[in-house]
Amino acid sequence: MERKNKPWSIGLVVGEVSGDMLGAGLVKQLKTLLDDVEFRGIAGPLTQAEGCRTLYPMEKLSIIGLVEALGKFRGVLKIRKALVREFLDKPPDIFIGIDVPDFNLGLEKRLKQAGIPTVHYVSPTVWAWRGYRIKYIHKAVNRMLALFPFEEVYYRRHNIPVTFVGHPMAERIEREVDRKAYRKKLDLPENRTIIALLPGSRSSELIRHSRLFIRTVAWLLDKNDNLLFIAPFVNRKTRKIFNRAVNKLEAWDYPVKQVDGHSRDVMAASDIVLLASGTATLEAAIMKRLMVITYKVSFITSLLVRAFSHVSLYSMPNNLAGHELVPEFMQSDATPENLGAAVIELLTDKNKAESITTELGKIRDQLAQDADKKAAQAIYEELRLRYPVRFQQSA
Repeated sequence: MERKNKPWSIGLVVGEVSGDMLGAGLVKQLKTLLDDVEFRGIAGPLTQAEGCRTLYPMEKLSIIGLVEALGKFRGVLKIRKALVREFLDKPPDIFIGIDVPDFNLGLEKRLKQAGIPTVHYVSPTVWAWRGYRIKYIHKAVNRMLALFPFEEVYYRRHNIPVTFVGHPMAERIEREVDRKAYRKKLDLPENRTIIALLPGSRSSELIRHSRLFIRTVAWLLDKNDNLLFIAPFVNRKTRKIFNRAVNKLEAWDYPVKQVDGHSRDVMAASDIVLLASGTATLEAAIMKRLMVITYKVSFITSLLVRAFSHVSLYSMPNNLAGHELVPEFMQSDATPENLGAAVIELLTDKNKAESITTELGKIRDQLAQDADKKAAQAIYEELRLRYPVRFQQSA
């Protein structure tokens, strides 16, 4: 089936934790399709554990925020230039860039120009804002692997080869999440209405959202004092930022249980999730949890978003549904009154809650495509297309 002599060589760049999970699953599946294959580039611990040799630490590419980007920009450019030299000197049979588009697309463009096939895994949000980037993607990518079905439609419309592979999260989260079991795991009461609070995982998000979330808790308690809230934090730093806001607003006696990590368990145990827009909204959707979504950015960032955005919906569940399935409140609309009223409506309007849950279930099923296998098969077919003689020789 594959070459018996020289092993297949696959270049790979993973730049963050979520991409490392995708990379590990992809490499594992590719090894079942290609008996003799080597991977090299940049990988996190999970992808390395599957056999990818990393030339630089993945953390070098994990840049979040403008200040951090400015501080690391020169070093990141240096790494990309070194990788270009590495892959041009010893060309891989194919290169796969996983997410981090600002880094990978530039690398992919150089490699594609040199005749090395390139695949990009996880579409940039070009469909949502800065649509002019599609021309650059066309020059950089031979095939796009898309996580979401509407992305496939978008790339086909722009004549870029694309494969919709689904989202691995839809397979990793159980189809029916047992709320009672997760409450028992977290030592939470079964007979209380529980609202999960996820104001964000980054420090900048906690700074912007903490007071908003605590004021929303106060608004809700004024309407129903039997509510219980639970807030997970990714680390001690983010918890500290949240508690500064608690102290500022003198909210020490609010029924808010704080836990370290376990954000997915917290959402699974809750009746409703109040959260900042981001990856967690997709997790909540796959778990079929009712949710209210919000997000606030700086004034300057909001002006840029308005200038370059071409979507009316911001959260992923709503983009997947094609309409505002779950309430979302951004910028000036992000008030305790709006968020609280939306939570109350979901708690009291059983027909609406049931309708949302049913549609979230359909979204979950749509994303459950066995993404790791489907992505690996797309890479394998790309290799067969590019190197038919090699496959014939080894048949």
